[in-house]
Amino acid sequence: MELTGFDANAGAVTARTSHGTLRAGWLVGCDGGRSAVRKLAGFEFPGTDPEITCHQAVVEMTGAEDLKVGWTATDTGVYAYGPMPGRVVTVEFDGPPAGRDAPVAPEDLQARLRRVSGVDVTITGVRTATRFTDHARQVTEYRKGRVLLAGDAAHVHSAFGSQGLSLGIGDAMNLGWKLAAVIGGWAPEGLLETYTSERHPVGAWVLDWTRSQVAAMRPDPRSRALREIVSDLAGTVVGTTYLTARLNGGGVRYELPGEHPLTGRSAPDLELTGGGRLADHLHGGRALLLDLTDDPELRALAAGYAGRVDTLTAGCPSRPELAAVLVRPDGFTAWAADAVTRVPAAGLAEALERWFGVPEGAVPPGAAAVRTRAERNSSHRDPEALADVVLRYPACPRVHGQRRAAS
Repeated sequence: MELTGFDANAGAVTARTSHGTLRAGWLVGCDGGRSAVRKLAGFEFPGTDPEITCHQAVVEMTGAEDLKVGWTATDTGVYAYGPMPGRVVTVEFDGPPAGRDAPVAPEDLQARLRRVSGVDVTITGVRTATRFTDHARQVTEYRKGRVLLAGDAAHVHSAFGSQGLSLGIGDAMNLGWKLAAVIGGWAPEGLLETYTSERHPVGAWVLDWTRSQVAAMRPDPRSRALREIVSDLAGTVVGTTYLTARLNGGGVRYELPGEHPLTGRSAPDLELTGGGRLADHLHGGRALLLDLTDDPELRALAAGYAGRVDTLTAGCPSRPELAAVLVRPDGFTAWAADAVTRVPAAGLAEALERWFGVPEGAVPPGAAAVRTRAERNSSHRDPEALADVVLRYPACPRVHGQRRAAS
């Protein structure tokens, strides 16, 4: 199904597709680097133009015995051979290809491999072949009204290091629970503003990281010197730890209210008493209050968020300083407190309301009343209710209790 256009207003999105018209409450564009949603919605997409052309292929060839296995920098670029037989990669600093949509021709692939490697190989067959560049672009905002972007639709960069995988999953996890909360009626639309403020800096860092990778790959003497220094740093324990955390997304920290070192970071997978780990209790897709000191006051605060926040009382011998941790549905710590002082229940109350709305039975500021769960469930069954989400990315986290219309 192809999206051909849409109209978005304050209350709904009407999407036109090759299979007819869909009416939904929200439109999420997860349709890749050439996103139709991004273009149709008019998102700004600034960035830097490509400097390289990279080809990756699995081929049959003769003369490969003279190719070096692994990555090799030469005076004309960079190439890689292996680890599987016939797998080759070439990187040339000649700008973008003239026809990026044209199929990769075997003769062009052979000429590039010869030019970069200096080895007179002959390609006799091509099993798979792709090309990519290092253009790096990112939308200035991830939301325009009822239209949002995630994954490559929001940012593009070179494929080196595969950072795009964790970056796109991080976008989907961050947006999924927030959009579900707004659709479910227990969070204001303002919660969606935190999607851009949290994820845009992460995307910007990845773009700069990939730019730096390309800069270090250039065949000039200055870049060679830079590679040597970076390699030396990567060979240290501190350097390896830093690079690993950055590449797998473990080093991400959102600027959230609160002074505890865990706040804003991915929650540690704590080993709990009685067996099991923290991650075992996050499969439901809801938030979790982990009470490590058997504090009834904290559990009473979370009781008003039944269905939104689960509660678990347990011990954690490996982290005796921790008293409690509030984990968001995306696995990030919304609030934490240590046991060395009295746990500030007020801080937990503020965090619960900030991320999960007002508790059941409370009246939100500026509203006459909060809809009961029965009323919300009733609206979900109403065929006219705008509770659908148009999604174009099958890996996006499920929106709990909502039907998804794939565009």
